[in-house]
Amino acid sequence: MPARLTGQWDAGARGGRELAPILTSMFLHGGWLHLAFNLWFLWIFGDNVEDRLGHARYLFLYLAAGVAATLAHVFANPGSTLPAVGASGAIAGVLGAYLLAYPRARVTTLIPIFVFIHVTVLPAWVVLGMWFALQFLSGALALATTQASAGGVAWWAHIGGFAAGVVLLPVLSIGRRRGRRRG
Repeated sequence: MPARLTGQWDAGARGGRELAPILTSMFLHGGWLHLAFNLWFLWIFGDNVEDRLGHARYLFLYLAAGVAATLAHVFANPGSTLPAVGASGAIAGVLGAYLLAYPRARVTTLIPIFVFIHVTVLPAWVVLGMWFALQFLSGALALATTQASAGGVAWWAHIGGFAAGVVLLPVLSIGRRRGRRRG
């Protein structure tokens, strides 16, 4: 809960702020569908970024983006008492890194048109750029509404994680040869 980290919530007998949830919340999910979508995005984009960085640097990127995502969410919602769970912010970091590494990679995309689903192939910069724009717009709208009407999605965690991935990829790529696999 952001309010617990900012000290705006009475922690009761536990006293003080707990920092472990900044990391552990990435391993909890709001249900099977939440977990499935996170795994789907990770499956589509994560392996290429891991190939580019190697296992250890990829793990660091993932965890650091998750921490950055949590801190962005706390900054945007300092008094929120809604628990923030899920790996979406960390996965958004992987998306940011993928966009930087493979902007012209082709991504098979489902586009809903009313009740029909259209399948098309688009460049990664279009898919991820539109995804980021949607997150930013939703985050800005959530800031303008009450917490109850924001829907419980940590939009700013997605934005913070994505930005962390964009910033971390070049740093973590220093001294690293490019992976064989290309998006």
